[in-house]
Amino acid sequence: MAAPTPPVFAVRGSEGLKVINGPPSYEENDVITRSHAADASRCKTMSLSNNGAFIAWTDGQSLFVVEFSSGKLVFHAEVPKLGSVILSPNGTYLAGWEQYISTDIPGGMPNMYFWNVKSGKKLKDITQKKQSQWWPQWSADEKVCGRMANQEVHFFEEGNFDVIAHKMHVQKVISFSLSPSKMAPYHVAAYVPGSKGQPSFVRLYRYPRFDGQQAIIANKSFFKADRVLMYWNKKGTAMLVMAVIDVDSSNTSYYGEQKLHYIDTGGASSTVSLGKNGPIYHVEWSPTSTEFCAVYGFMPAKATLYSTKCEPLFDFGEGPRNAAYFSPFGNMLVLAGFGNLKGQLEFWDMEVHQLMCKCVASDSTFMQWCPDGEHLLTATTSPRLRVGNGYRLWHYTGSLVHEHKANDGEELFEVAWQPDEEKFKKKPISYKAVRSIAAPAPSMYPERW
Repeated sequence: MAAPTPPVFAVRGSEGLKVINGPPSYEENDVITRSHAADASRCKTMSLSNNGAFIAWTDGQSLFVVEFSSGKLVFHAEVPKLGSVILSPNGTYLAGWEQYISTDIPGGMPNMYFWNVKSGKKLKDITQKKQSQWWPQWSADEKVCGRMANQEVHFFEEGNFDVIAHKMHVQKVISFSLSPSKMAPYHVAAYVPGSKGQPSFVRLYRYPRFDGQQAIIANKSFFKADRVLMYWNKKGTAMLVMAVIDVDSSNTSYYGEQKLHYIDTGGASSTVSLGKNGPIYHVEWSPTSTEFCAVYGFMPAKATLYSTKCEPLFDFGEGPRNAAYFSPFGNMLVLAGFGNLKGQLEFWDMEVHQLMCKCVASDSTFMQWCPDGEHLLTATTSPRLRVGNGYRLWHYTGSLVHEHKANDGEELFEVAWQPDEEKFKKKPISYKAVRSIAAPAPSMYPERW
């Protein structure tokens, strides 16, 4: 029987782009270096397709797309000024954006591009001035793609970017979010900020019906918001809406003020009632799509698990944390304290709501679960921290199993696991710590009681 293929992750830094094997080897994978080492050494930006099949990057002169399984170059284009790229979920399409330059040409010079990866054909070029809203959004099956166009949302279908299939004309809409549905029906949330005493609101529509009050599936209005963050669950059936005020009027919180709201495709909407005053640091949906975790309140922060009825299911207590990360199968949760906190990681067994262990990933600026559901990656990256850059791999029992420290003068900008939902299967949780390269080993909590 052939050995199982290990999970891999991409590392982008001042030394270029590399792909590294995950456990158990942690060696460099030659998927890129076998034929594209010179191009990858000057990597400026990268993107991985959601299905894990492709990786795209730019080197300041050209744009490349490589197939992970074979290392084959499947797309190449000369685009010297490209600053950002994004692959569609299955890697069929590629979009790129470069800095807008004012000219005397009516409408401006195109600075946003769409390509078909397989054919290499440029499908469309568009003028998109604002980088903050440049990225297009695709449905998981790639049949629908939407983009902001001033105060409208334009939708394209089946990869035809020459024809706007539908427009969202919601007055003064400034952002939208397309559900990650794998098939129709698709849903679209639109955010409109308040003005002249009128509240802000997020409205949910079923694509492509956007006109008239009868088209509104769910609506949540609120006052006091400079912006909103919208979080779909994995199935695309419900959304959390965080309304953010950047400056706290009471001057008690560095994080500003936040309120958390809920809407779903069944028409329900509500405000999530939190058990402690203070900022909302992070919210995270479980991969099951039936529950979510919120981390909130003045330090030490609370963490609470909620149902889709916004009812508390479990209280994780208080601690030095500001983030929550569910494992790919939803059977574990890490509560983490990064930034101005020391980097403590709490590992929770979500099947019995029990704390398994704690460890410290100091100076971490990034964390992501491995697709195998057993390991996770933490990293110290630039420009957040320009010294001590590197990455660490942990087992869910709190054991540090691998560590890489950047050389003096070398910076690490970005790390990301290759997505792969199909390769790995959920395994029973073990409370026995694996061997750690750090001493002392993490202290495990007793067997389940």
